Amino acid sequence: CLYCNSNEFTMARNGYALGAESGHITTQRETKPRPSRRKGVATKRTKMCREIAREVVGLSPYERRILDMIKTGGSSADKRIYKFAKKRLGSHKRALAKREDIKEVNSKQRARAATGK
Repeated sequence: CLYCNSNEFTMARNGYALGAESGHITTQRETKPRPSRRKGVATKRTKMCREIAREVVGLSPYERRILDMIKTGGSSADKRIYKFAKKRLGSHKRALAKREDIKEVNSKQRARAATGK
């Protein structure tokens, strides 16, 4: 398959001019992965920088509101948080990711408070 995403594939050739596997018999070379395949992967440095920025700057107002919703809870808190985050961030994926992120922040705060006592 010429257009597959995987790097390992074989070109089946039969040496004939006709047919599905027509063409010269060739051996496939191993190709290096393209730099574009790394797009979106966070490096250690980037993760560290974001973590430090979060510690220094803190939460934005809408994130604080989400944190408050998590703390107050309620029957359909997850759904309300999702709807609020989706309205602010614009997409389903981003809203789910932000909800999980703020839940993690909440759990870290609770753990810090528990160890502080």
